[in-house]
Amino acid sequence: MDWGTELWDQFEVLERHTQWGLDLLDRYVKFVKERTEVEQAYAKQLRSLVKKYLPKRPAKDDPESKFSQQQSFVQILQEVNDFAGQRELVAENLSVRVCLELTKYSQEMKQERKMHFQEGRRAQQQLENGFKQLENSKRKFERDCREAEKAAQTAERLDQDINATKADVEKAKQQAHLRSHMAEESKNEYAAQLQRFNRDQANFYFSQMPQIFDKLQDMDERRAVHLGAGYGLLSEAELEVVPIIAKCLEGMKVAAHAVDPKNDSQVLIELHKSGFARPGDVEFEDFSQPMNRAPSDSSLGTPSEGRPELRGPGRSRAKRWPFGKKNKTVVTEDFSHLPPEQQRKRLQQQLEERNRELQKEVDQREALKKMKDVYEKTPQMGDPASLEPQITETLSNIERLKLEVQKYEAWLAEAESRVLSNRGDSLSRHARPPDPPTSAPPDNSSSNSGSQDAKESSEEPPSEESQDTPIYTEFDEDFEEEATSPIGHCVAIYHFEGSSEGTISMAEGEDLSLMEEDKGDGWTRVRRKEGGEGYVPTSYLRVTLN
Repeated sequence: MDWGTELWDQFEVLERHTQWGLDLLDRYVKFVKERTEVEQAYAKQLRSLVKKYLPKRPAKDDPESKFSQQQSFVQILQEVNDFAGQRELVAENLSVRVCLELTKYSQEMKQERKMHFQEGRRAQQQLENGFKQLENSKRKFERDCREAEKAAQTAERLDQDINATKADVEKAKQQAHLRSHMAEESKNEYAAQLQRFNRDQANFYFSQMPQIFDKLQDMDERRAVHLGAGYGLLSEAELEVVPIIAKCLEGMKVAAHAVDPKNDSQVLIELHKSGFARPGDVEFEDFSQPMNRAPSDSSLGTPSEGRPELRGPGRSRAKRWPFGKKNKTVVTEDFSHLPPEQQRKRLQQQLEERNRELQKEVDQREALKKMKDVYEKTPQMGDPASLEPQITETLSNIERLKLEVQKYEAWLAEAESRVLSNRGDSLSRHARPPDPPTSAPPDNSSSNSGSQDAKESSEEPPSEESQDTPIYTEFDEDFEEEATSPIGHCVAIYHFEGSSEGTISMAEGEDLSLMEEDKGDGWTRVRRKEGGEGYVPTSYLRVTLN
C-alpha cells in the first residue's frame, strides 16, 4: 500500500502529516539538547563537589592520608569524579551523534519536502489552468451556438417576410452561415480542449501526483527510520558508559571494604607516639616537719632547686604532665622540638630522602663522565669542555648531600639512643614491677637480694639521667577484675622472678595464657596454668595471638 494509490485525493492531509513528522524530529532534538545540558550541569556539580571535599594538602604532607578511612574517602571521591566524567561523555555523545546529526538531517528533509510539494502545486496549477481553458472554450462554443441559431432564425424569418428585400434576405443568410461556421469551429476547439484536459487530468491523478505522493511517503519513512535510530542512540549512549560506571561503583565498594580500624589505630600510634615514658608517682612532701625541705625531683613540672634542667641536642626535657597547656614550639632542623619517637621518624624520612638525592646525583655524575668520554673519542659529537660546569656542579651537590647525610645520621643515632633510653627507664619506676636485665636474662638470685639491691639503689642520690627521665605511673589494676578469656598464648624465653606487687614469676620454657597485650610500657599480663595472674616483661616472651 502506498500513498499515491490510497491517498490520491489527500494532498492537504499529507502536507499536514509530513509537517508534523518534521516537527516531531525537531522536538526530539530539542529534548536531547536539554538532556545534554542536564548531564553537563550534573557532571559539573559532581566535579565541584569532589573538588570541595578533596584534601587540600598533598598526600605526603597530610598525616590524615595515612588512615585507611581517609584513603577510602579519597578513593570514593576519585570514583565520583570518574563517574562525572562518564556523564560528560554521555552528554558529548548525545550532542554529537543525536543533536548535530538529526538537526542536519531535519534541514535536508525540510528542503526535500518543500521541493515535492512545490512540484505537486505546479501540477495542480497546470491542471487548473487546463480546466479554465476548457471552461472558456465550452462557454465560447455555447455562445457561438446560440448566435448561430439566432442568425439562422433571423434569416428564415426574413426569407418568409414578403416585405423584406432580397438583399436583406441574402445578408441574413450569409450571417447565419457565418455564425454556423463559427459555432462549428468553437465546437471543434472545445472538443480538442476537452480531450487535452482529460489527458492531463488522467496524467495528474494516475501518474504525476502518485509519484509525488510516493516520494513524500519515502521521505517520511526515511525520517521515521532516522528518528527511531535517534531514539536508540539515547540508550546506547548510556549503555556505552555502563561498564565504566560499574567499575566506579565497584571501586566505591572496594573503598568501603578497605576501611581497617585496627590498622588506623596502629597508624595513629605511629604518627603520634612520643617515645616518652609515663610519669611516676608524685612523692609525698611532708610540710608538717619543721625543716628546710628540698622539692622532690619527681614533683610535677618543678625542677630540683640548685640543679638546672639538662638540655642538649640529644636530650629533651622530661614530659611531666600530658594534660597541661602546650607551649608554642619552635621548629628546628634536627626536629628536637618533637617527641623522641616522632623525631626519630622524621629524621629517618629526611635521611632516606637525602640518600635518594645523593644516588640521583651519583648516577648523573656517571652519565656525564660517560658522555665526556664519548665526546673525547668522537669530537664531532660535542665539546668535552662544555660538560665541565655540569660535572663540577654535580660533584658539589654530592659533597653537600654527603655532609647532610652524615649530619642526619648523627642526629638519628642520637634520637634512637633517646628512644631506647626512655624505653629502658619506663621499666625502672618503683610503682612498676622491677626492671629485668636488658642484655641477658636474670639469674636465679633470691628475691630478698633483689629487694636489697633495689633498696640500696633507691637510697643513692639521683643522677643527672634521672633528672631528665620522666617518672612513671602505676599499673592499672586490670588483673584484679573478673577473669576474662585468654587472647593468645606465650612461652617464657627466660626465667623471671616476680618479686614486686603485680608481677608473677615464670620459669624458662613455661607455657602461659596471654591475657593482655603490651600497651607500650614493656609489660604483658599473663596467667599460669596452675593459677595466678600478673605482669611479666614482654621481651621475655614469645607471643602468639589467637
